[in-house]
Amino acid sequence: MIKRMLIMLILVGAVLGGLFGFKTFVNGKIKEAMAGMANMPQTVSTTRAETSEWQPKIDAVGTLRAVRGAELSFEVSGVVDTISFQSGDEVKAGQVLLTLRKQDEEARLESLEATASLAQITYDRDMKQLKAQAISQATVDNDAANLRNARAQVAVQQAVLDKKTLRAPFDGKLGLRQVDLGQYLAAGTMIATLQSVDPIYVDFLLPQQVVSQINVGETVRARIDAFPDRTFEGKITAINPKIETSSRNVQVRATLANPDQKLIPGMFATVELDTGAPQRLVTLPQTAVTYNPYGSLVYLVDDKAKGAGAKPELTARQVFVTTGATRGDQVAILKGVAEGDTVVTSGQIKLRNGIPVVVNNNALPTNDAAPKIVDK
Repeated sequence: MIKRMLIMLILVGAVLGGLFGFKTFVNGKIKEAMAGMANMPQTVSTTRAETSEWQPKIDAVGTLRAVRGAELSFEVSGVVDTISFQSGDEVKAGQVLLTLRKQDEEARLESLEATASLAQITYDRDMKQLKAQAISQATVDNDAANLRNARAQVAVQQAVLDKKTLRAPFDGKLGLRQVDLGQYLAAGTMIATLQSVDPIYVDFLLPQQVVSQINVGETVRARIDAFPDRTFEGKITAINPKIETSSRNVQVRATLANPDQKLIPGMFATVELDTGAPQRLVTLPQTAVTYNPYGSLVYLVDDKAKGAGAKPELTARQVFVTTGATRGDQVAILKGVAEGDTVVTSGQIKLRNGIPVVVNNNALPTNDAAPKIVDK
């Protein structure tokens, strides 16, 4: 009986030991597998940090404005009698554009001129009679005042008559005609716009911090969405001597050449101007930098292989950086990366310090300082 009990206990112990050993083996394998998964190499793309010369510049948003521009209208009311222009015409200063009916004003002018002529004759007669002492000085003075009054009325009527004719105030290009022959126009009704657009102004705002870096005569470059392949150069011609208190910006005006008159007042423009001397900076693709509340960081790739000819052992290393200006697809790195460092450009979301990496540069992010839109 005791022998049977011992055999049973031994068998039970063997079974329990086997189960415990199997469980320990399985847990060990799972732990080993999990540890292996945690350190699985991650595929990334990389680039080598390079230095290049960067010209410091200021970017701004501007609006094109005509050197001279006006909405043409009459000071007086009347009916359109003649129209001497077409929409879009180029006109010269003083050129007659439109007249109102003026028969009544012309007749009144003739009447006033006749009155002035009679007043002149009366005054001349008075002067002759005064020499003969046949008339008093008071009568002569009264007739002289009547003559001056008559002449003034002629001048007033002539001014009213002149206002019935619309002339171009300066050389320029007319816009669309807004009136028709025979139409009654109230005073101030717009007839057409007149714009002088060669050269043309571009007005833009800059923050007050850069006032010391800009001067009249410096070159600016403007780009217009309507002409993506062209850059229009000009010079700063005026800087507003007052800072806008609401925005702390200063208004700047530059003048652009516009011989083909492609630029039109009211167009949106992107303006850039160079400041200071060129600087040599480390540059990276913008995709290489990860931005978060703790700062900007990049991942460098280190090779831990020892000895020449050893198999590469690439690992990722997290580095905080200080970024500078951007230019196209590139960003300047002021601190944290040296020339020649290997930097991860994509796949950072899978990385942490010390994790193995595999480099695959078959598909690289763009790294163009002046990218262009390509129509497919």
